Amino acid sequence: MIFSSSLLENAVNEFAKLPGIGKKTALRLVLHLIKQDVNDVIGFSNAIATLREEIRFCRRCHNISDKELCNICSNTMRKQEMICVVETIRDVIAIESTQQFNGIYHVLGGIISPLDGVGPEQLQIDSLISRISKENISEIIFALNPNIQGDTTIYYIGKKLKSFPVKITTIARGIAFGGELEYADEMTLAKSISNRIPVENYITASN
Repeated sequence: MIFSSSLLENAVNEFAKLPGIGKKTALRLVLHLIKQDVNDVIGFSNAIATLREEIRFCRRCHNISDKELCNICSNTMRKQEMICVVETIRDVIAIESTQQFNGIYHVLGGIISPLDGVGPEQLQIDSLISRISKENISEIIFALNPNIQGDTTIYYIGKKLKSFPVKITTIARGIAFGGELEYADEMTLAKSISNRIPVENYITASN
């Protein structure tokens, strides 16, 4: 791709660094910004810069937050005794979109995947165990992607939680094996949450 302006080329290269954005899409986005009012573009760039500089992570659940506690954890109307364990922040957004879950969350930051070099110590598992030991938690719901890595993570954490008097469930297999929560339609995801099953039954069925 040959550019007549180094400014244009630099902007395209920066946009192309974003996931899922190729050079052609990056060029289309940059040309769109060029057509916009200067103040609108400045507002756009300021919003991104402010996001990166000021964004925080909830000290309790590790979700993205503006404050020490995220809006979900600090909401007293939600069921504070029910934790939904997810892989990423995107999964929180997907589940919240269903409007079928009124508990709180715990974001692991990934799943156990030895082939990718991700072990339990690199995830927010210890902080989950700590929460359960300190808070009055009655149920843990695993809402991890239905694949081998997700099953391994559920099995590992399930063993860690055996000594705690909490109900441990996982979302039902409304999501196809190998699928990802963030791409599931809201109705399917909502039914998977509503029809959750005990972890021991899930593990037995998976094996």
